[in-house]
Order: sequence, then C-alpha cells, then structure tokens
Amino acid sequence: MENEIPKSTVYYDGSCSLCQAEIGYYRRTDQDQALCFVDISETDAVPPEGITVERAMKRFHVRSGDGRILSGAAAFAEVWARLPRWRWAARAASLPGALITLEWGYKIFLLVRPIISGLFGQALQLQSIVGRTRRS
Repeated sequence: MENEIPKSTVYYDGSCSLCQAEIGYYRRTDQDQALCFVDISETDAVPPEGITVERAMKRFHVRSGDGRILSGAAAFAEVWARLPRWRWAARAASLPGALITLEWGYKIFLLVRPIISGLFGQALQLQSIVGRTRRS
C-alpha cells in the first residue's frame, strides 16, 4: 500500500457568494482529492482548533496535512500547493517577501470583500433570471 499524504482541510464562509464560487473552483480542480472542505457558516461546523467561528468567518483558514493551522495568504499557498495547476503559484509564494506581500493584498481585499461579494451575488442572481427568461 502506498503512503498517502494527509489531506488539507479548507475552512470557508459558505454564506459568501464569492467564497462559494472560489471553493467550487477548487473542488473542480482538486484532481488528487487532496483537500477537504468545511463550510464554517453551517450551524454544525467545527472551526479549526483555537479559532472561533467568528474569526473563521472573517479569514480564510486551512489545516495543512501536517496539522498546522494557516490563515490568509499562507492558507491560500497551502491550497495552491495541493492543486496541480496552481503549484506554480505556491512556488511563487515561497519566494522571499512574496508571502508578506500577498498577505498585505489579502488584508486589503478583506476590507472590500463584503462589497465585492454582494456585487458578485447580485450578478449571479441576474444571470439566473436572464437564464430562466431565455429558456421560457
């Protein structure tokens, strides 16, 4: 029997339409099934050790295969490392100064995430309405 690398667990805000779309993409591209997904907005969801549900809803978290709890840019780099088409991004994130720069960008994104997610949700609703109208 071959040694399997333990899966990484992705904790995400399923109440965020933008987050749902991103996680949907990760699920579709996870050819090796190296990731598990936990929608932290579900009432029975258990956040990573030492992280409150409120904090888990505000930032992206991943429990790596070796048990480390990562958040923000480091969590994204862990996901990218597990997805064959995104391993180049994980390697780029490991360059000196890259993770710090990515974390700054992520913190800026977090400030506008509610606005972007709201607009994205509205666009999805409009797309759904237009699609239903065209089929009628």
